[in-house]
Amino acid sequence: MQPLTDVSLWVRGDGLEIVLLFTGAILLSRFVRWLSQRITRRLDRHANRSSEASSEAAKHRHALTQVLSWSTVVVVYCVAGIMILVRLGVPLAQLAAPAAVVGAALGFGGQSIVRDVLAGFFMVAERQYGVGDVVRLEIAGTAGKTVTGTVKDVTLRVTELRTSDGEVVITPNGEIIQVTNLSRDWARSVIDVPLPREVDVARATTILQKAGEAAYADDGLSALLLDQPSVMGVESMEVDQIVMRVVARTLPGKQHDVGRILRARVADALQQEGIVSTPALDTEAPSGHS
Repeated sequence: MQPLTDVSLWVRGDGLEIVLLFTGAILLSRFVRWLSQRITRRLDRHANRSSEASSEAAKHRHALTQVLSWSTVVVVYCVAGIMILVRLGVPLAQLAAPAAVVGAALGFGGQSIVRDVLAGFFMVAERQYGVGDVVRLEIAGTAGKTVTGTVKDVTLRVTELRTSDGEVVITPNGEIIQVTNLSRDWARSVIDVPLPREVDVARATTILQKAGEAAYADDGLSALLLDQPSVMGVESMEVDQIVMRVVARTLPGKQHDVGRILRARVADALQQEGIVSTPALDTEAPSGHS
């Protein structure tokens, strides 16, 4: 009966502590994830009704929250695992030497993971982009291949993008060699308007300016614009046409919507004045800094 008594004592002692540690680790990790989701939802609601600068700060806090929650969960499980090994009677001191050998082996084999984590740390610390930003990433080892999309998730190891086609692209942070943020501070919609070679440039400029004024006077569109669209003048001249450029500064990530609306307004204004034009070219430029 002595062994059975020992087992009973162990179950009521260390065994119970192991169960409590395991259960506590699961509950704590779920609490961290719940808290992270609650914080990010509040940040999203605040960003929807906040100013441009606050929105940029919210994106960074969103990414930072996800990274911290992921790191906290990893630490919780590691600490719980060590404490469970102690309760099981595993001599941790004797495992130091084998652990060092295994660690060195993993270090050589997991250099890419370490590189990804370090790159993710500096990405978050330097505020290169955040959740909700529209970015273009150049990936190493793909002959200059780039991926453009909206940042959906950021961890220390990977960045998750959703492209305009709906595809989800997951890229290790260590493979990113260049980041182009298309929604930092403000964006710009650039519309090149091809016109017949014989058009009166002064008259065309006046028509485009009036179209920009009407667009800025529209309450729905002016909410996306930072100032009135500007007519930059003649951008280029070809044998059968000239190209005039219209530029509009927009809220981050809204350059595509503004470009589509402005193209329609420009086309209507030119048709009403009897000027025939091929479809305007939308060359939305990357964002700039105010």
